[in-house]
Amino acid sequence: MIAAGLLMVFAIGLAATARSAQLEDPTPRAAVLESVELRFTDRDDGGISVFGEGGAEVYRVQPESNGFIRGVLRGMYRTRRIEGLGPDEPFVLERLRDGKLQIRDPQTGHEVELRSFGHTNYEAFVAVLEAAR
Repeated sequence: MIAAGLLMVFAIGLAATARSAQLEDPTPRAAVLESVELRFTDRDDGGISVFGEGGAEVYRVQPESNGFIRGVLRGMYRTRRIEGLGPDEPFVLERLRDGKLQIRDPQTGHEVELRSFGHTNYEAFVAVLEAAR
């Protein structure tokens, strides 16, 4: 029982150390083919407005739809809150040379590779990217 407790404390300490050290991933990143800065705002009707680099609304997530988009954004904003950052700076949606699509937060360094969540979820963000062009 004591050994299990010590192992748990060690694992949590190791995770905290790695997080605070912000260790870099040694895997080389694919080149960015396309990139847009986007801001997301909750609407009174339960939807989400997506604003492009020029400040115009480029896409609207309808109420009670696109749970994947909502979940990804919730996680990204949660990371900002934990790190004491505000919600106003844009996220970056990027299509990479290797075919991946990712959303990245320049403020926190947090990024989510979207293709790994399946075709339907990937396509939800492709629609946002295409609308923002």
